[in-house]
Order: sequence, then structure tokens, then C-alpha cells
Amino acid sequence: MTLLEINNLVVNYGPITAVKGVDLKVEKGQIVAILGANGAGKSTIIRTICGVNKVASGTITFDGESIANQAPYKVNKKGVMTSPEGRLIFRDLTVEENLMTGAYSLKSYKVLEEKPVETAKDASLQVEKTTNKDDDGIIKTWRKVTRAERIKNNLERVYGYFPILKERNKQKASTLSGGEQQMLAIGRALMGDPKLLLLDEPSLGLAPLIIKDIFDIIKAIAQEGTTVLIVEQNAFQTLKICDYAYLMELGTIKAEGEPEVLLADSNLISAYLGEQK
Repeated sequence: MTLLEINNLVVNYGPITAVKGVDLKVEKGQIVAILGANGAGKSTIIRTICGVNKVASGTITFDGESIANQAPYKVNKKGVMTSPEGRLIFRDLTVEENLMTGAYSLKSYKVLEEKPVETAKDASLQVEKTTNKDDDGIIKTWRKVTRAERIKNNLERVYGYFPILKERNKQKASTLSGGEQQMLAIGRALMGDPKLLLLDEPSLGLAPLIIKDIFDIIKAIAQEGTTVLIVEQNAFQTLKICDYAYLMELGTIKAEGEPEVLLADSNLISAYLGEQK
């Protein structure tokens, strides 16, 4: 199922066309990468999906609905969360306060659960309505999942991915290392329960060992059901974890395909990916 689809996207910066007729798709549950050198137009696509940059022409469809030129907060509420280039954390807030800013759009909701009769009578389930009882003694009930419960669960999830953040949750974000700040930026995005997680240059400025750790966690996040669109200059590391990749140069897509197909083309590697480090 296609979660994000971009067709013939054109984005301008004043008189300069930064993105020139780009088409791409992100299937639900995948990690999709946009690769290329600095200035290729990769980050412009991310900012345009978020609503920060305006669409000059073309379409952006998310979960079956157009989001082109919608305000960033509206895109966020639809389930698109971003870890931006440069991290952009709040340096004077604590780690946990930073994480909480990512949960601002969360709301309570109701979920239909199946419980044995004995369990369903438990007041702790906050049962609001019994829908029916089947022959096996199972009662289907609506349970309210509160905003506080969602925040608690998301915080536990983030700390599960990044234990160092839990250890330092009362420290100011400014005291964290570069790698820890990147973890914080990703964690903040995860706090909003993203359907689509946008990662803009998550390896930028990090040591190779830290990069590997970050990318291993990105892969784990996707394996647990979060769809990821990642923009990166670090092509070879990204190709190790992604399901599909687009190679950009000067605002256009020059090649696309599954990682093993792209890596098998020596001409493509030398022209767009450079030497593996």
C-alpha cells in the first residue's frame, strides 16, 4: 500500500528551481531513501512534504489525501513527523522536556478490544460500551486510550530505543554529545506516533561508530511498523538498511531502485555514489 506519493513535484526558491519534476513513492512499512550530494534538492523535498516549502506545481498525496501546501501543523496532525537537518533541539530544555514537545498533537482515542467476560468486567479497562458477546464468552468492548497513556507508552518506546536518553532525561539538551542530540531529535519525532517518519541527514557530523548505531535503530523502528523516508549523503550506509532508493542530482531523480540493483551498477556508483568509505 502506497503511503506517500509525489508526482511531478516542482519547488522554487525565488527564481531558482530546486526540485524539477520529481516523482517518488513510499510504500507502507518501508524505509525509502533519497540520496545525493549537498544541493541535490533532497532536503527541499522533505521540507515541502512538511509544508515548510511551497509546491510550485505537482502533487503530494499522503494516506490517500493531498497535503500539498498545507500548514506544517496540519501535516503533523495527519501523522507526518520530522527529525530535521541540524537536529534543531531546544538546547535549554531537558531531554525529557524536548521529547514532550513531540507529543503535543496526541489526543485520546477509543479502541475496540476483545476480552473474556471476567476480564471485561474489570473497572480498570474503562469500558464505555459493550458491543456484543460471542459463543466463546468473549466480549468486545470500547476502551478509551487517554492522551497520558499514549505519552507514557511513547516515552517508554523512545527510551527503549535510546537508553542513554533515559539516563540523561533531566539534563539540558545542550550537554548531550552530537550523537545523543541526534537520538533526541529522532525520539522527539517518535513521540508523535508517526505514520511516516522523515529523517533529514541523521548521520551529519557524526562519528562512523555512532552512525552505525543510529542506522541500526532506524532499521529497528521500521521493523516495528513505522514507515521511514530518509534523506542522506551517506549513501552506502543508507543502502544497507533501506528497501528502495532514489538518487538525486541538481533537483532531478537520476536513478532509482532496490539497493542491490543500484549497487550492482558500477557506472552508477562512480557517477553518483562515489567511493565507499
